[in-house]
Amino acid sequence: MIMYILLGNFLIACGTTFFILPNNILNGGTAGVAVALQPLFHIDTVWMTNALTVGLYGVGVIFLGKRFAMRSLISTICYPVFILLLNQYVNTLPRSTFIMPAYLASIYSGLLLGVGLGLVFRVDASTGGMDVPALILHKYTQLSSGDAVMIVDIATVALGIYTYGLVPALIGILSVYISGAAINRTMTLRSQAAKNVMIISDSWQVIKEVLLNEVDRGVTILEGHGGYTGNSRPVLMCVINQKQYPKLEQAVLHKDPHAFIIVNDVQEVKGYGFSYEEDS
Repeated sequence: MIMYILLGNFLIACGTTFFILPNNILNGGTAGVAVALQPLFHIDTVWMTNALTVGLYGVGVIFLGKRFAMRSLISTICYPVFILLLNQYVNTLPRSTFIMPAYLASIYSGLLLGVGLGLVFRVDASTGGMDVPALILHKYTQLSSGDAVMIVDIATVALGIYTYGLVPALIGILSVYISGAAINRTMTLRSQAAKNVMIISDSWQVIKEVLLNEVDRGVTILEGHGGYTGNSRPVLMCVINQKQYPKLEQAVLHKDPHAFIIVNDVQEVKGYGFSYEEDS
C-alpha cells in the first residue's frame, strides 16, 4: 500500500515539476492554482504549491476529520518533499530543458498526474490538495461529490482565465481531461475487460446451445416480457472476452439473422472463466 502511495506521489511530483510549473499549465491541482495565483502574488510556484498542499491538509483535518487525515497524511508529507528534490534537480539543468509547447506539457502532465493519482486511489488513499474544497462542499451542502469537484474545477479555470486568458485555461482543461482518463485506466489496471451481451431471439434455445458449446461461455437466462405484446420472451445474457465477440456474433446471426443483440463494455469481471479457470 505505501509503495503505491509513494510511487503515485512521485509521478504526480514529476508531472508538476517537469511540465506544469515550467510551462505554467493551469490544471485542476494545487500546482495549477499556484500557477494561476503567481501573477497576483508573485510567489515562487514551487513554494506556493507546497504551501497549498500542507495548508489544505490542515483545513481538511479540521472539517473532514480523522479518516481524511489518515488517508492523506503520507501524501501530504512526501509530495512536497518530492517537489523540492525534483526542483533542485531541475535547477542543475539548462533553463530551457523542460520548456515546450503548452499543449505538449498539458498532455504529458495530465498523463503523469493521472497515473499517479490512479495508483494512490487504488489503495483507497487520498492526495489531499484540491480534493479538500470539493469534499467540504460535498459534506456541508446538498451537492453530490461529482458536482462539488466540478465547481472547484470551474473556479480554478475561471481564476486561470482571469490571470492568463482564455487559451491557457483551455489548454489546462486538456490536461484535466487526460488526467481523468489516465486515472480511470490506472484504476482498472490488471482487470480483465470484457463485453456483456444480451440476446433476444425466438430461437433462444438453439442460440443458448451455441453459446455453451461453440463459444464456450456460460449463459444466464433472464425472464423478459415484450412491452407491446406482453408475451414472455427469455433474454440470454453472456459475458465474454472482447476477442470472442466476433465469433459470438457470427454464431448467433447464423442461427437467427433477426436476433436482437445488445452489447455493453464491462470494465472488470471476477469469477469463473475470468479471474480463475476450470481445474484441469
